Amino acid sequence: MKQKLMVFVLAIFVLLLAACSSESSTEESKNTDSTEPKETAEAKEITVKHLLGETSVKVNPQKVVVFDFGVLETLDKLGVEVAALPKEGTVPTQLEKYTSDEYASVGSLKEPDFEKINELQPDLIIISGRQQDLYEDFQEIAPTIYLGVDTTKYMESFKENTEILGQIFDKEAEVKEELAKIDESIHALKEKASGLEEKALVTLIDEGNISAYGPESRFGIIHDVFGVKPVDENIEVSTHGQSVSFEYLVEKDPDILYVVDRGAVVTTGQAASPAKEVLNNDLVKGTKAFKEGRIVYLDPNYWYLSGGGLVSVAEMVKAIDESL
Repeated sequence: MKQKLMVFVLAIFVLLLAACSSESSTEESKNTDSTEPKETAEAKEITVKHLLGETSVKVNPQKVVVFDFGVLETLDKLGVEVAALPKEGTVPTQLEKYTSDEYASVGSLKEPDFEKINELQPDLIIISGRQQDLYEDFQEIAPTIYLGVDTTKYMESFKENTEILGQIFDKEAEVKEELAKIDESIHALKEKASGLEEKALVTLIDEGNISAYGPESRFGIIHDVFGVKPVDENIEVSTHGQSVSFEYLVEKDPDILYVVDRGAVVTTGQAASPAKEVLNNDLVKGTKAFKEGRIVYLDPNYWYLSGGGLVSVAEMVKAIDESL
């Protein structure tokens, strides 16, 4: 009887031991399964091809320094946090939250604070046109990509940059959705503009000086993408535009005069005259644009400081649509 009892107890013990061993093995297997993908995700990198070269970038980098306000707009729209931006100078009003102490300041758009950037030890730095000559200096600190907009192919360039951000930050679905909305609004605007015979002139006013912009220029999106007819097809294409006089405005006599007031958003050593004050003269008052109340002041926060971001491009479409 005792022998049978001992056999029975031994059998129970073996069964319990086997069960514990199986449970332990299963738990270990679970832990292994959850760790490997995580490690793989952390190590995942993509190669970004851009104007200045090719850069290997980690997916979902944690510390990001951004030197382009259009890119910052897009990241903000996608819910992606950044570590630092250039705060010395003017930050667009739509990005005002980034002026708080929560985000580090790394100099200005044209004069980066490399010491501060190095101190931050970022995982990624994003630059554009104003910093492209310093690309190698940025690269010595961290992986750096150039995401400036090519105005000769604005939408293609803008979309490509936005899709790259979607890949880096695992937001491809969100990017696709936002770009589709913008495409839809542009299609409606272009349809409206194509049915009008009105011709427009785009200008930038800075400290009393007037620069004109035509197709394929800095503000050429108005003509090239939105379909508004230019009053002058032969304006010199350059970043700073073609310097023109009040007599030029009278000669071309646009139906619509678009104005970007640089002085309204950029602090200079001299007092900048507001664009409305500059245009308040008898020559301008003789133009069709003035007589018909068609001098349109475009928000320089979107058109001058930013641009090429999900927010600014949508606002650009809205402003031109309303002007028509």
